[in-house]
Amino acid sequence: MKGGPPPESERPPAPGALAALRRALRKNVGARTPIELQLVGRVLLHAAVVGALAGAAGCIFFAGVEAVERLVLASVCGYVALRAGGEEPIRVDDLAPFRPWLLWLVPALGALASGALSARFAPETRGGGTDATIRAFHHEGGVVRTRVPIIKAAASILTLGTGGSGGREGPTMQIGGAIGSIVARYLKVTDRERRLLLVAGTAAGMAAVFRTPLGAALLAVEVLHRDDFESDALVPAVLASVVGYSVFVSVFGEHTLFAHAAHYPFVPSQLPLYALLAVFVSLGATVFLGTMQRVKRFFERLSVPGWCKPGLGGLALGLGAVPLLVALAPHLPRAGQGLGILGGGYGAGQVAITGAPWFAEGWRGVQLLLALAALKMIATSLTVGSGGSAGDFGPSLVIGGLLGGAFGRAAQLVLGDPRIDPGAFALVGMGTFYGGIAHVPIASLVMVCELAGSYELLVPLMLCEGIAFVALRKKSLYHSQVMTKRDSPAHRDDLIMDVLRGLRIGDVVVRDRDYVTFAPKTSGSDVMRAIARQTSQHSFPVVREDGAVVGVITSDILRATAAEPEIHELAIAHDMMAHATTVTEDEDLHTALERLVASGLHELVVLGPRGEIVGFIAEAEISRVYTAQTQRDEPPASSPRPSTRA
Repeated sequence: MKGGPPPESERPPAPGALAALRRALRKNVGARTPIELQLVGRVLLHAAVVGALAGAAGCIFFAGVEAVERLVLASVCGYVALRAGGEEPIRVDDLAPFRPWLLWLVPALGALASGALSARFAPETRGGGTDATIRAFHHEGGVVRTRVPIIKAAASILTLGTGGSGGREGPTMQIGGAIGSIVARYLKVTDRERRLLLVAGTAAGMAAVFRTPLGAALLAVEVLHRDDFESDALVPAVLASVVGYSVFVSVFGEHTLFAHAAHYPFVPSQLPLYALLAVFVSLGATVFLGTMQRVKRFFERLSVPGWCKPGLGGLALGLGAVPLLVALAPHLPRAGQGLGILGGGYGAGQVAITGAPWFAEGWRGVQLLLALAALKMIATSLTVGSGGSAGDFGPSLVIGGLLGGAFGRAAQLVLGDPRIDPGAFALVGMGTFYGGIAHVPIASLVMVCELAGSYELLVPLMLCEGIAFVALRKKSLYHSQVMTKRDSPAHRDDLIMDVLRGLRIGDVVVRDRDYVTFAPKTSGSDVMRAIARQTSQHSFPVVREDGAVVGVITSDILRATAAEPEIHELAIAHDMMAHATTVTEDEDLHTALERLVASGLHELVVLGPRGEIVGFIAEAEISRVYTAQTQRDEPPASSPRPSTRA
């Protein structure tokens, strides 16, 4: 047995590393059940509850937007929004005479009220909602305040119902995610389950209003990362999505948002055209993101109260859109009056897919679609970029559809090929545009297939999604996204465990430190004297003559016997030892951590293939090895370790 200070390899690691490791131990070791059991059990039950509540909230929100839009825009301003095939048209007897002198001010008033509401009660409800949900998952532990669903719904109803250029899906994703977080809080589930329920609620809210249950579930688990997806949340998200969708369609009926052709035949020779479409749409997506960022920076620099900024964005929207509608009114029927500039703009996407009786043919039609795409980019940037509570998902689909429809019509005119269906290019453009800027290629692909009612567009979608994913690699609509799970604070403790599972104990255990062992018949007094001279060892093995470890004397036992001198004078090592908790050098560090926590020990005996002692492994050593591994340092080298036997 040697004295002196502990060698370099025994010095404790940085306090931060120890704290992180202990936090990971508390969360992941000992009381952790297999994820399969969680999914089969309570997580799925909780996800179903979240899905039902999110579906009901989606119904209320959807009805609120429709009611305000009909009351304010139709009955007061006489404005007819251009609507998609799956949206209920406004009846003629609901309309007032068209009042453009009033319409230009309505988006500003709605956005101003929305901004004041958000700023006063829940600033996190400003903007689209998806970015805030992603941020809550990664950086806020999945915790969302109870007031968020109510404030987000009210603010978005005010914005969208008065003509703000945004979608319903972003708000319902935040509302559903908040419901998932709130349910988790009342059920007192773990941090990990709370995040899973937040994702499940996000999927349910999306599925309810967009009516694409599978695509919504995939979007919820894919949108959190740029290059990864939340695999543990997939099954809860699917179940919640199904329940939320079922609740919504039981109230509003089962039909897709867009009308479309019954059949889109696959033509292999058109794949080069689809590849060019992907490049064209990616360029358009880059322009949209640039416009959005410029508008955001402009409003951030404005020296006015934050709650006023959405109102200013709404005012700019009204001043730009209404004169244009008045100028075009003589050339459009009442049904096409809105052109999709105000509101969600789904009707403009419908025109790109199926056309309309009033829609121009030939190159004029191509020009009109491109003009509408540019106007929708500006209108959405003014609404969302100024902090208005409106989604960016719906407008992104519409813009992508307009670009795709324009490209398809242009290709048809240039090539004269009757097999080219502009509607197919519009649908593929929808998925490519949003999939590229949100980094959700799988989710957007499935959504478009659900919208089209078939998987006939699967191959061109796969091609275009792949090209856009590469082309828009450094662009993102959502700044709260992280690259992979490894970059997410939500997975920091899980990654500690993953790192330790990949490290073999025999490769990192320090073997060059002296240690003390005792025979079973060693007197208690000799045990106490030997241990008093040893400063770097915490667990003391009791070893038979054949070398087998039969027990271990720990610091807890030593404290108990030290208080009673007559005990250790009469006792022997066999009386003082506890059950020997050991590990073998072929096991991993994760196993060592589990046994440390379960036994309450600070140090474990490491055994070789024949049961001989080869060293010791302690919490501090594991923490130091983890720090070195994550910093790409080499772990401590193995070396022989002598034994001192008392």
